[in-house]
Amino acid sequence: MKNELTVEQKRLETDIEIIAFITLAGFILYMVLSNSLAELIDDNKIPILIRTIVIAFIQFSIAGLGSLIVCFKHKDTFQKMGLCRKGSIKAILSTTLFFVPYFIYLLVSGQFNGYMPLSVLITEHILADSLLNKILGMLIVGISWGFFEGFNYYIVSKVINQRYPSKINIGAITCAFICILLHPFGTSFWGIIEMIVTFIFIYGMISCATKAKNAWGCIFAFLFLWNAF
Repeated sequence: MKNELTVEQKRLETDIEIIAFITLAGFILYMVLSNSLAELIDDNKIPILIRTIVIAFIQFSIAGLGSLIVCFKHKDTFQKMGLCRKGSIKAILSTTLFFVPYFIYLLVSGQFNGYMPLSVLITEHILADSLLNKILGMLIVGISWGFFEGFNYYIVSKVINQRYPSKINIGAITCAFICILLHPFGTSFWGIIEMIVTFIFIYGMISCATKAKNAWGCIFAFLFLWNAF
């Protein structure tokens, strides 16, 4: 006979469903509008901040919105969301160590082209605009592609681990596989290596965050490591 779910398990399953639905809806929206979004990014007739906000909203709907709704739904404190000072330095340093294999991969494969944090599709256009728009545009990029993407990984893994407690970090493993599924990777030798080092990075990043109960390592990773090389 199947065990009946507890109230807490039902709550966590609802949280997972909310995050999954919003993430999937955002991803489908991105796929449907991908050509239009590419044209929007290059359309200099439209103010850069409007272009940035539209692209950032799509990004936020994929990574951030679902987790934020779940946190607000439960009226979580900043500490429960992992946004606390305790353990933040340790989480950031540990996360950086797990990025080393990815950095070595970039060097060995000849793909290292310098360091530029938050290098997303719209970044080049933002940096070509006025000083004020550069500041506001990069702030929006930092919030969407940096803060909320890192925060999203922490919350998603936390909810999964609470619903399916295990000796292994199921949340970190799940998030690492989701990251690989949502990003384009080649099937060549270097493409496979990239998938492996990406898995190591995401898994390690979330494992450090889980152990420290601190989301700042994940946020730091997406602000200063991911999309920076």
